[in-house]
Amino acid sequence: MPITVVRFNLVEPNGTPESLRDRYRAALEMARYADDHGVDTIQTEEHHGTDNNWLPSPFAFAGAVFGATRRIAVTVSAIIGPLYDPLKAAEDIAVLDLLSGGRLVTVAGIGYRPQEYEQQGVEWGRRGKLQDELLETLLRAWTGEPFVFRGRTVRVTPRPFTRPHPLLLVGGSSEAAARRAARLGLPFFPSAHLPELEAYYRGKLAEYDTEGFCVMPAAETPLLHIAEDPDRVWAEHGGCFLHEAGVYASWQSKDIRSAVRSTARSVPELRAEGVYRVLTPEQAVEYARGAGDAGNLVLHPLCGGMPVDEGRRSLRLLCEQVLPRLKG
Repeated sequence: MPITVVRFNLVEPNGTPESLRDRYRAALEMARYADDHGVDTIQTEEHHGTDNNWLPSPFAFAGAVFGATRRIAVTVSAIIGPLYDPLKAAEDIAVLDLLSGGRLVTVAGIGYRPQEYEQQGVEWGRRGKLQDELLETLLRAWTGEPFVFRGRTVRVTPRPFTRPHPLLLVGGSSEAAARRAARLGLPFFPSAHLPELEAYYRGKLAEYDTEGFCVMPAAETPLLHIAEDPDRVWAEHGGCFLHEAGVYASWQSKDIRSAVRSTARSVPELRAEGVYRVLTPEQAVEYARGAGDAGNLVLHPLCGGMPVDEGRRSLRLLCEQVLPRLKG
């Protein structure tokens, strides 16, 4: 059975404080419902300074999810590592790991939008060195022992719950990212299906004499919405999918490789493309069985500002009509 994922980035074009409050509260209610019905993980992410209110604070959202749930994991995929103060990140992740009993999964990437670095006052050209510093600092900090950071001796407390440390993966689509993960003995999370990069990573593990593993996205990882009548959803809400696809595509240069990449310019083109799919429960079961243990079933119920009630219906169909048939 594939891993089941419910993704939230809380995008809402033209959202108001009131409507965003309602969307955030609905996401927490949906996370609780997903937890009660056996979904494996909530996935979230971060972007800064967007026009459509993309979630900028994934750890704050993860903490709220942990407070509302009992067993479900939260995968932050991904933080933009160089934008974080390393000591504060170590503290925040340790606290979330303690609060959740080890349910936090953090993927650290370096991002691909120079304007986010500019907004945060971080030099784009130093992102590789800053990412190294972040990852090395996290691993040292979580031992609970004193260590030297930027020329002074520091100690981070409390220690996390998870041993030897909270689950931390290095994300990216470059050899530099794979090399960084291997050198530190951390798992590698390629941003797309890149077998040649996995092979490079495994070669570097042998070279550095470290241990790790690769979490490789499937060749196809569509973002799903489930509905009894897909034609209705495309007709009424296709603009939500197209909005998010277009914004995401506008951020990606030719050098960025991503599991989610669309070139569609219209709703019919997007539907034909298959990156975003609206499936009936029966089609979702068939898709999940075809994906098998190697794939993920990623539901994106509030995609692109999707109305909350429609998102709830999609999640309910997943939990009540799809998952029981996969587990039965």
